[in-house]
Amino acid sequence: MFISIARPAVEPIGPDTVAVPGSPAIAELSPRALHARLLENAALRRLRGLERKHAHRDDDAQYWFSAAPAAIRKACALRREDRSFAPIP
Repeated sequence: MFISIARPAVEPIGPDTVAVPGSPAIAELSPRALHARLLENAALRRLRGLERKHAHRDDDAQYWFSAAPAAIRKACALRREDRSFAPIP
């Protein structure tokens, strides 16, 4: 029996960080975009914590409230890097 290996219709261009054939490459974010995404993640984690608290799921709420500062710390560390980006006016 002959088996033909089909190639995907779309070939990724450049390094594929996902390392799955046919998957799109993840774009490199600018430092400002990464900083904004980290702060957005922290806000979403706090909102999830509030949702869980209102649903009387205290264990889940505690997890999401404790996970929010991790994103804030990452954003602060990014701001402290000299090469990351110029200070925001």
